[in-house]
Amino acid sequence: MARVLYIDDDAGIRRLVARALERRGHAVTTADGGEAGIAAAAAEPFDLIAVDHYMPGIDGLETLERLRALPEAPPVVYVTGSEESRVAVAALRAGAADYVVKSVGDDFFDLLDATFAQVIRRSELTRQTARAEEDVRASNARLEALLAEVNHRVANSLQIVSAMVRMQASAVADEAARAALEDTQARITAIAQVHRRLYTGDDVESVDMREYLAALIAELSATWSTAERPRDLQLTAEPLRLPTDRAVSLGVIVTELVSNACKYAYPDGPGAVRVILAREDSDRFRLSVEDDGVGIVADAVPRGTGVGTRLIRAMAQSLDCVVEYDSAHRGTRAVLAAGLG
Repeated sequence: MARVLYIDDDAGIRRLVARALERRGHAVTTADGGEAGIAAAAAEPFDLIAVDHYMPGIDGLETLERLRALPEAPPVVYVTGSEESRVAVAALRAGAADYVVKSVGDDFFDLLDATFAQVIRRSELTRQTARAEEDVRASNARLEALLAEVNHRVANSLQIVSAMVRMQASAVADEAARAALEDTQARITAIAQVHRRLYTGDDVESVDMREYLAALIAELSATWSTAERPRDLQLTAEPLRLPTDRAVSLGVIVTELVSNACKYAYPDGPGAVRVILAREDSDRFRLSVEDDGVGIVADAVPRGTGVGTRLIRAMAQSLDCVVEYDSAHRGTRAVLAAGLG
């Protein structure tokens, strides 16, 4: 049973409509004009309101506008004369759910009843859709909060592991073992920075690469730049976001390339290492890490354990790209180009 409010200044029409709709199973309240109808709609809930166009005082369109402004306004069916298509269109544009052409006889009441049923079904479907969308939004909010908490815990755990590796490195006498542990500690820091960006940001699915790389470069500077061997690490980055897994891969690559430059590019003194991140187009980005040091000597015996080279190759593969070296550059310049997603 639908609770219907019928607004019409014609008392005879109101009585006929009330009887006809009650026989068809509706609970009907009537009002003799726009002001009375608005007051009734504000005082109690209705499933649907029908409004006649021609009324003294405020007409149907103004009544419709004021009804639509009520909190949780029910759908409105507009009632017009047989030659009033222009008025019907205006009512639909103003927010009426449907319209019915007024006529004499049971056909009018049957049409009202059928239109009410359709409008109520559409209204219920709209409410169900809104509730479902709200449930999805609430679920997404809970999921994002959970992911932020997970990233917070992961970042804390990685920070603990990084500190443990650093302490272990300081206790090791063998230079090669200490260097390996320091490299491991830098790699852990690169991954931890991603998770720190995730749990402190609004987006848990992607990473602001300019912020991320700035924090990572600061960590690497603290690790590799010393009074005896100062290193000027410089970052130029355009604002862009990458999915989390791609951000981790790129962070590991930057860590390896910058660490290599800090260790090997300037054996005799200070030097600069530049990290440049820029868009190539709407779908791709370009990263370069460069220095002005001694460069890569052809046929030279590889330095280090080779783990860093394998890591760079593996991370580049996960980005569907390769790291290439610019032989024309004075010093060393490593370049990669990959997709944003």
